[in-house]
Amino acid sequence: MSRTPVREAIKRIESEGLAVQEGRFLKVRRLPRAEIEEIFFLRLQLEPEATRAAATALAPARIEEMAARTRAFIAGRGNGGQWELDDAFHAMMLDAQNNRAVIDVVAGLRRRTCMFDRSQVPERYLSGFEEHLAILDALGRGDGDAAARLMTDHLSHARDAVLERLDALEDQKARRS
Repeated sequence: MSRTPVREAIKRIESEGLAVQEGRFLKVRRLPRAEIEEIFFLRLQLEPEATRAAATALAPARIEEMAARTRAFIAGRGNGGQWELDDAFHAMMLDAQNNRAVIDVVAGLRRRTCMFDRSQVPERYLSGFEEHLAILDALGRGDGDAAARLMTDHLSHARDAVLERLDALEDQKARRS
């Protein structure tokens, strides 16, 4: 592979705040607690409303298709990875609101926390997808208010798991010092 695309990719990663240059080394940037709280504060303002809009904007077949994909994934039969399905679920909610600015903002916020995957917060892995199913069920019933409340709970649980993981990493770091 040519060096130019690699350099461009590294610059993009740095510009998105996902990595920092320390001397000759590029390291994954560790997000401070305050930044995680800010990210989830914004997501909690934007995503529940998008989910409420999804109750009337999404076709029942699309909701059921996402529910089927989610159930298959939970059962270990799904195609693709955790982030692909999670991205598709959240994008479906955001697309329903049809607001490009909100879609772009949330996508950027999600990218900044993508390192908190199954390996970092394993307790969120299946419970997060179970929460997706509950949201999809509310959407299938046309209950936008319940879907928005469930999305608020879902994001709050994700935030709390990430913050707990950050605290555990800080405790480990302090013990080593």
